[in-house]
Amino acid sequence: MKKTLLLLLIMVGPLLWSAERTADWGPTGHRTIAEIAQKHLSKKARKKIDRLLSGQNLAFGAAYADEIKSDPRYRYINPWHYVNITPGEKYDDSTASSDGDLITAIEKCAEVLKDDEATKEDKVFYLKLLVHFVGDIHQPLHAGRAEDKGGNDIQLRWFNQGTNLHSVWDSKMIDFYKMSYTEIADSYQDVSRDAFKAISSGNSRDWAEESRQLAEEIYASAEIGEKLGYKYMYDNFDTVRQQLLKGGIRLAAVLNDIFG
Repeated sequence: MKKTLLLLLIMVGPLLWSAERTADWGPTGHRTIAEIAQKHLSKKARKKIDRLLSGQNLAFGAAYADEIKSDPRYRYINPWHYVNITPGEKYDDSTASSDGDLITAIEKCAEVLKDDEATKEDKVFYLKLLVHFVGDIHQPLHAGRAEDKGGNDIQLRWFNQGTNLHSVWDSKMIDFYKMSYTEIADSYQDVSRDAFKAISSGNSRDWAEESRQLAEEIYASAEIGEKLGYKYMYDNFDTVRQQLLKGGIRLAAVLNDIFG
């Protein structure tokens, strides 16, 4: 019995580790960002998006880019979930990945959605990807260091559970908060027009640089093997909430620009 269990763990363990390594904001985080964006769409953008998605809201497909990872046909988009920027350099000065990255993915999605010749099927596909990738660019460790896969290789404990730094920021803190994506989205104060304009300024390159700087602070916030818990949550969850809000506002700005 013990030998059978050990063999099973040896076979399945790498698969579980591989899945965790490719994680990003969990479904709750992505849907929170999409729900916030939904609240700030222009009337014209909301109408066009509603037509494209046949009445579904943005949150429904917010995790789509993760859901299709198991399909070999979409393996090519795996590198689109993150961006590696050489420390001390700007994105445009760094060596770009030939497979694409988070910034080129966002630009590709916007290009298709603005193309009058693109099919409805393609527009729906790239709209769902865009919702997801604008979310990803606001998870700081998606602009983390290449050598540790954005914190995936930094093993530690979340309360009594073995995990890694990336997963703590992806989902562990959000799930510990015990609120649905609609409850989190509704928990923010109203965003004024001036605040919306200030938050949504810049572009994906600026937002990636902002995340990269936050990632450096996150790397300094925990050590390999450290046990994190209530204190870490207390010190860092405001940053998580801030990034979710920024992601939602900026997603709305991008969609308002694309759809008028």
